[in-house]
Amino acid sequence: MDDAPGWSAIDAACARIYGDEKPQHWGTLLKWSLGGEDPLDGVSAYTRTEPVPHWHYVSYGMSELYDKESEDADASGWGFEFTFRLVRRADQTEAPIWPANLMQNLARYVIQTGNWFAPGHHIDANGPIAADSADSLIRTLAFIQDPELGEIDTPNGAVQFLQLVGLTPDEYEAAAEWHTQALLALFEPRMPLSVTDIDRTSLLTPELLEQVRAGVERDGSNSGELMVDVAEWDLSEGVTLRFGTKPAERIGRTLRGRLPFGYGLLVASAEQAVGFLPADQFSAEQSQDGILTVAIPEAALDEVVAAFRPVAGRTPVASLPGVTIEIV
Repeated sequence: MDDAPGWSAIDAACARIYGDEKPQHWGTLLKWSLGGEDPLDGVSAYTRTEPVPHWHYVSYGMSELYDKESEDADASGWGFEFTFRLVRRADQTEAPIWPANLMQNLARYVIQTGNWFAPGHHIDANGPIAADSADSLIRTLAFIQDPELGEIDTPNGAVQFLQLVGLTPDEYEAAAEWHTQALLALFEPRMPLSVTDIDRTSLLTPELLEQVRAGVERDGSNSGELMVDVAEWDLSEGVTLRFGTKPAERIGRTLRGRLPFGYGLLVASAEQAVGFLPADQFSAEQSQDGILTVAIPEAALDEVVAAFRPVAGRTPVASLPGVTIEIV
């Protein structure tokens, strides 16, 4: 009997691409369940030559590697494992370890906050994703389904391979305003398989920026959820919506790319969440799961978006009496 059917299923998926190749592997000495600091049980890195030389990292531990413990029979654990593709330099014989540490940090974030990742999501790393490359412009991450590993069924449920893709800050903003997968499709000729190069500059040429703007006007934004540090609401005196300064402009731009197209936007922190919906009339309704759903009429949208400035302060929304947007 296989004591680690989930692990074996990940190995089998990788074997379909890499055959008998033995990857470089970093294992966790003390498991998270026993008080260890690293949630992942391990990370492997395979050597690739085509379409560009790169390292292909695969995590073990976001899904259920051993016994089935979660109540969701359809998904194994969190339902995904991380992957990452990093440009391989000509003089490199061993894969750098920092992507494995990056995966551990992301896994720790998911487990501690309950905020999970899915294709189309993106996150600001607040600095270079490679901790030892202080001058790198690759400071944000997007998430897509790994173009080769895709999704598999395991004895413990489905597992999707979720690939991390390093982006520059302006590319990150373009992904948030438009559509992560569509943006990466524009980059494909210069970034095949979405391989990350931490030494590159932005790929957003004037021509590509025009295509992004056209896409936003045509499609709106595909960012249905934004995970932030501060997303709070208070109903003690009217309706106060509270957010941090750093994501304020991004929230406003995303609202502009969602509500006019008939889409909602969920802005969530670890404690609370605010859901914005397009509507004919304003309303604010509290749910039992800590979400305040705010319906925004089209006539109020410009004023709401204008309140999301990256400066601390309180802005009463005149077109929505009783509503104040506070940036902290």
